[in-house]
Amino acid sequence: MADAVKPHFHGHRDRLRARFAEVGGAALADYELLELFLFRSIPRRDVKPVAKALIGRFGDLGRVCAADMAQLEAIEGISQKIALDLKLLHAAAVRISREQVTGRPVISSWSALVDYCRTALQHATTEEFRVLFLDKKNRLIADEFQARGTVDHAPVYPREVVKQALALDCSALILVHNHPSGDPTPSSADIEMTKRLKEAARPFDIVIHDHLVIGRDRTASFKAMGLL
Repeated sequence: MADAVKPHFHGHRDRLRARFAEVGGAALADYELLELFLFRSIPRRDVKPVAKALIGRFGDLGRVCAADMAQLEAIEGISQKIALDLKLLHAAAVRISREQVTGRPVISSWSALVDYCRTALQHATTEEFRVLFLDKKNRLIADEFQARGTVDHAPVYPREVVKQALALDCSALILVHNHPSGDPTPSSADIEMTKRLKEAARPFDIVIHDHLVIGRDRTASFKAMGLL
């Protein structure tokens, strides 16, 4: 009798869990991974339509988790609690990526560093500027948020960056910011700001190793482009 009234999606949940256990996440679509995550957040409802609505609105799993709270809550079926759960997933992904570079010379683990920066910034909807502070062995001392702006500008103050670098006794910097437009090509303002920061740091023997611009699908490196 209980089986007769059991919601249809319960069997689907069991099958999807079994499939994940058998083949892992790589064989599942983004919306299916999202379903698996939402099972615990929404225990008594068919979450497939919710997962598909999220992917349909934002494009992929990364963009879903990087969306801001208001954008998530605008989707039918997403409460503040569920939106917070999704933000937790993004925070965990960023933390895991950071652990791959913490305590290691970033120059020798460059791909892991770029992966970390992309995880943190590639889906942000406004421009954010961060500075990675490195010690004499090029190990990460701190990753600090410096500015958040509009969709195409984040104000950065070289004196403040150098002041913090001196306070942390760091020897080198890596500058990182994103282009919400998706195109990582450095703008003239990016180039000018980097030049001013380099000049401000030079008297204190603080080197700028690179300036990474994170786009939707690509990352631009000032060093690789001959701009540093």
